[in-house]
Amino acid sequence: MSEESDEDVEETEAETEEEVAEPEAESEADEEEPEGLQDGDFVRIDYTARTVEGDQLVDTTDPEVAEEEGVADQGTFEPRVIVLGAGHLFESVEEGIIGGEAGDSGSVTIPAEEAFGEYDEERVRTVSADKIDEDDRYPGARVQIDGEQGVLETIVGGRARVDFNHPLAGEEIEYDYEILEEVTDQLERAQGLFGMFLDMDLEMHLETDEVEETTVEEPEEDDEDAEPETVTETVEKLTLYVESNPQLSMNQQWMMQKTQIAQEIIEKTGIDRIIVQDILDGSGGMMGGMGGMMGGMGGGAPGGEDVDEADIEAALEEADIDADEIADEIE
Repeated sequence: MSEESDEDVEETEAETEEEVAEPEAESEADEEEPEGLQDGDFVRIDYTARTVEGDQLVDTTDPEVAEEEGVADQGTFEPRVIVLGAGHLFESVEEGIIGGEAGDSGSVTIPAEEAFGEYDEERVRTVSADKIDEDDRYPGARVQIDGEQGVLETIVGGRARVDFNHPLAGEEIEYDYEILEEVTDQLERAQGLFGMFLDMDLEMHLETDEVEETTVEEPEEDDEDAEPETVTETVEKLTLYVESNPQLSMNQQWMMQKTQIAQEIIEKTGIDRIIVQDILDGSGGMMGGMGGMMGGMGGGAPGGEDVDEADIEAALEEADIDADEIADEIE
């Protein structure tokens, strides 16, 4: 009788241990990393998007499609580098890519509300014709009124009927894509993001620079008489050098959003700072070099430094130029 009780107890204990072990095993399985591409990954993709009704081209990376549609002169058509989870693609397309891998392709239908919004009759309004330039007073003209883009439908006397809906509002979009590769190289990632934001190819390279950084260290709390101490140390910074050109200088998006663009590239790629350099050809060694240096240091890029007298003197010494002689010649 006693022996049977002991066996029963042992069996019960064993069953309890198994029950405890099962949730642990399930927990370990839940913690396994998901397979395939995930948020934060960089991918190079090809895609073509068209309206479901009417088969109107919305966007493409294929130069042959652009040529067929007569838009080849309206931008650069080549595979794009995007970051998953960063809002660079429609959400439905990202859902199709997540978990996939290079070589995968697919087709996704994007509902109107996710694409360019449902058509809203209340966004068709009557405005004074005086707000429209005389050259644009015809049906179908794209106009801007009080900061809003719209299409002129009719104009009668001094009143104009303008549709402020997006031209593709109410349209479902068919989005065909192919994942060409996952992009892991830091420079390629930066080049890809610049290309996506600005639709242009720029010369750029990465360098690790030694930079002096000044920080203020607060004194210990128990030392009431101590004052904050300024500490200067030399640190290494991974710097992306971007060669400016007239196209970049005149790019409206760059002029208006350079800080936001630079911040996102730095955040997504892990680069420490970006320096945009002006390259001045045919103006002499010193002007070209100084132009590049000042463009980098004072160009407003994150991590840049202000140019002071010591910086200029150091640059002149490197170029073996006597500052006093230059001053005499100027006088």
